[in-house]
Amino acid sequence: MTIESVSNKVLTFFARYPNQAFKSKELARRLSLRTNEEYEVLKHALQHLTDTSQVKRVKGGKFSHLEIPQTVIGLLQMTKQGLGFVRVEGLDEEVFIAPRSRGMAVHGDKVEVSLFAQKAEKRREGEKREGEIIRVVERGRVDVVGTLRRSKNLFTVVPDDGRIARDVFVADEYLHKAKEGEKVVVQIDSWGVGHLNPEGRIVEVLGRAGEVSAEMRSVVRELKLPLSFPPVVLKEVDVLPTVISGEEIRRRLDFRGHMCFTIDPEDAKDFDDAVSLEELEDDNIRLGVHIADVSYYIKEASELDKEALKRATSVYFPNMVIPMLPEKLSNIVCSLRPDEDRLAYSVFMTVTPKGLVKEYDIRETIIRSKRRFTYEEVEEILAEGTTAREQNDSKEIVEKLHAMQNLSAILTKKRMKEGSIDFETPEAKFRFDEEGKPSEIIKKTRLKSHRLVEEFMLLANQVVAKHIGLAKTEEHRKPFLYRIHDSPDPDRIRELAAFVEKFGYRLNLDSGVSSKELQKLLDQVRGTEEENVINEVALRSMAKAIYSEKNIGHYGLGFDYYSHFTSPIRRYPDLVVHRLLKEYNTSLSLERRQEITQRLPFIAKQSSAMERVAMEAERAAIKVMQVEYMKRHLGDELQGIISGVMRFGLFIEINDLLVEGMIHVRDLGDDFYTYDEKQYAFIGRRTGNQYRLGDSVHVKVVRVNPEEREIDFALVGEVSHHAKKARRRK
Repeated sequence: MTIESVSNKVLTFFARYPNQAFKSKELARRLSLRTNEEYEVLKHALQHLTDTSQVKRVKGGKFSHLEIPQTVIGLLQMTKQGLGFVRVEGLDEEVFIAPRSRGMAVHGDKVEVSLFAQKAEKRREGEKREGEIIRVVERGRVDVVGTLRRSKNLFTVVPDDGRIARDVFVADEYLHKAKEGEKVVVQIDSWGVGHLNPEGRIVEVLGRAGEVSAEMRSVVRELKLPLSFPPVVLKEVDVLPTVISGEEIRRRLDFRGHMCFTIDPEDAKDFDDAVSLEELEDDNIRLGVHIADVSYYIKEASELDKEALKRATSVYFPNMVIPMLPEKLSNIVCSLRPDEDRLAYSVFMTVTPKGLVKEYDIRETIIRSKRRFTYEEVEEILAEGTTAREQNDSKEIVEKLHAMQNLSAILTKKRMKEGSIDFETPEAKFRFDEEGKPSEIIKKTRLKSHRLVEEFMLLANQVVAKHIGLAKTEEHRKPFLYRIHDSPDPDRIRELAAFVEKFGYRLNLDSGVSSKELQKLLDQVRGTEEENVINEVALRSMAKAIYSEKNIGHYGLGFDYYSHFTSPIRRYPDLVVHRLLKEYNTSLSLERRQEITQRLPFIAKQSSAMERVAMEAERAAIKVMQVEYMKRHLGDELQGIISGVMRFGLFIEINDLLVEGMIHVRDLGDDFYTYDEKQYAFIGRRTGNQYRLGDSVHVKVVRVNPEEREIDFALVGEVSHHAKKARRRK
């Protein structure tokens, strides 16, 4: 049996089932390939057919018939370099759009693409299909945020978003008192024809470009984030009860007499999770995770519910929060504040000394938090031993914290052993002066107390997902909202392996894309200068975690079943999961089951989309604050690491501050440098000097441009090459 003969069998089979997708093992069964040797030939055949674009690989590790239309419709995503990529629903790849083929489309537009003819030869690894945009189906935006500029007698708005390649013309009569140099919102009247620029009118002035307040407002407006709630929503919130009725208390499990408490950041105002622990006689532990019962207050299809779905998540800026829910709910009525009765949804788990969940119970409860801890307070207690402290913490509560820490360590060890990937993603925290400007940047330290809470939340989320997902029979199958994470693209993992090899590390791919091998790599780099760089590149090689009504498991965590249950104050999917759990405790009609099934795909798509918007907004806001901070440090010399190498220059990340800036190639004046893409390096033609990814550098802050959110550095002194460190490790 040859690869060619099996390939022909596969193509014949797919011709009979053009609208279905199959996993390789299902294909083997359907094609009567029963031995291990025959299965290996099938896998090679599928790889060959995929590489030669005869079949396509779809989500979930499945394969299907490849029928490529001449035109496709999808969303245009632009890079700052002017390259376009259109993600097409149903295709497991993006279509590349060269600048000359973009027409009048801009970033975010829904477009129709005419695909170019396939090449006769096999496409190179990583090479994308190419096409030309022939029609803008739907504009992704009606307005643009940017800076008003004047050139002779013409006014233009230069977009903040570098992915929008054209400036917008504004006639004098449509300036509406805006002045040159101000940050504005311009409404587009015409997107232009041929080579003409778009035209528009200014509808809002945000402030002086470069000022931190104006830049923050521009982030909010650019990403269309809502700063206030509609009156109809606030009206619904006003009439919500603030006192829990006796009838509701009697209906629930009363947990108010038990010890539970919250652990949150120092500046937190909404407390949506509390924990409890009871040591049992058989050495098992009864762990309780108690989550604010937001679903009791927000009814499906209410105006409040519609607004929560529209936002889908809270957005956290360094100096403010744009919440998913109004303050009365998020900070008062639902928040698990100490010494106040609160409605909760609790997961009680009996955990063995080896970290196995022996049994569990999911109950609607009423609780009363005994203490509001900060992460720093818990860390201090864990460092002091089991004796009670002077700060009114009883011996009981201190002992419970230590027992929780021990359980957390067991759960972490078990999770890592089973293939979880533990990314150390550093975060920056800002301190502000009296004017609201950043005066200090602090690199957050991951504490044992953080790990404690994370492990308990992960366990509760996993238990809830299994509770629904493990229903086997068709008649009991329950539609649900999962948090899923697909396995990474093999091409990206190979690129990652080549990348880390430059630092002297090895990523073993002999047995495929193993999460355990990825974790081994992260363990190796922990504590090194290049840790942040490698972590960042590894994260980029991963697929993005999303919400879905179809469960494929969570690759990064190594879980077969996972959902989001623990943060309904700030995430809409958690609210939906609470509702579903309650509904499945009742007798659900077939009609209602079908309604839920039809509704979940939209909720999953909206929640995933808004999560991406929130992440983009948070990154932009952090950049605004970093640039504002660096304005005060012009001329300062700092230590950093080369975090990126591009044709136009070197990206530098400053140690501890997590601030990234650039050394432009034009500022490397001691030689003429060539860009070596494979070596991730600049190499001097005359001197042979090399600047490579991961090298330690001493730099000086030479330019800060708050309007462009850019920081420029210049090299000072010698570069420290990572290759020397790699040799020492060997």
